[in-house]
Amino acid sequence: MEFSAKQIADILSGDVVGDSNVTVNGLSKIEEGTSGTLSFLSNPKYEEYIYKTGSSICIVNKSFQPSKALPDTLTLVKVDNAYSSFAKLLDFYNQLQIKPAKIEQPSFFSESAKAGEGLYLGAFAYIGDNVTLGENVKVYPNAYVGDNVTIGNNTILFPGVKVYANCVIGQNCILHSGVIIGSDGFGFAPNEEGEYQKIPQIGNVILEDNVEVGSNSTIDRATMGSTILRRGVKIDNLVQIAHNVEIGKNTAVAAQAGIAGSAKIGAQVQIGGQAGIAGHLHIAEGTQIVAQSGIPNTVKRKSVLMGSPAIDIEDYKKSYFGFRKLPFILKKIQEFDNHIKATKKD
Repeated sequence: MEFSAKQIADILSGDVVGDSNVTVNGLSKIEEGTSGTLSFLSNPKYEEYIYKTGSSICIVNKSFQPSKALPDTLTLVKVDNAYSSFAKLLDFYNQLQIKPAKIEQPSFFSESAKAGEGLYLGAFAYIGDNVTLGENVKVYPNAYVGDNVTIGNNTILFPGVKVYANCVIGQNCILHSGVIIGSDGFGFAPNEEGEYQKIPQIGNVILEDNVEVGSNSTIDRATMGSTILRRGVKIDNLVQIAHNVEIGKNTAVAAQAGIAGSAKIGAQVQIGGQAGIAGHLHIAEGTQIVAQSGIPNTVKRKSVLMGSPAIDIEDYKKSYFGFRKLPFILKKIQEFDNHIKATKKD
């Protein structure tokens, strides 16, 4: 699909400097630009590349003034904010790639299920009994939607997504390939023989609006009640969220993090990759947790935490500096001890 410089400027409310009819059919980094591609420049550190890029069109800030000659083949589209405008253009392009309304065969759509206008249902997808799908929902091939599930408008389930029975997915959500919503929580109790007896998990999962879940992440259903991800939560790939967890709005969780059962995470928390959070605790709103940190206790106030068990990041840095000096300190202690022993012999 091709776009001209004029079309791009119209989408972004920008101004064309150069050939308004030049077209592009792909994207590239400015340092790797080739003919027929679109790039952008927002960070001054990369300005040197605009003077030798092969890109046909480059989005720049209106404040940009070239310090030397630009390539003759380059057309500029000047906008208020090059970075956000490029992101807007990417989103526009992405929307064009979303499947149009269509029901492919073979697929299964229960007679008791309901769907709004604009449904795309891919081949081998399954829609169970009493499911309610909003308008413009996209269910890609090999996805499964269990009985009594509700999915809001404009939500996308990419290939292989599994949504178990009774779960609720809000509007404008994106579930990437391999996501599992509503599998059983890890609930077992040892009996008198020391064997683990399964505790039935009869709750569900609720994702509010604008939630995005990365590939192969799992969100367990509650033992009773609901596991809840509030509005705007963003989950990376390979994240495990256990039963009865609640995550506050606009919180972000990076890859391979794990959150144990019944933990309550506040709004606008940032959780780094491979972090682990113990169950039945609370994390204060706005807290930042550095990658690979372990959180064993409740965090009562907004803070930046690092380490396992995690402590305030400034305390961690001081402690780590001391830890790195341990071999030197031990050596000095040994030398001092040897000196004392030698003195006593004299």
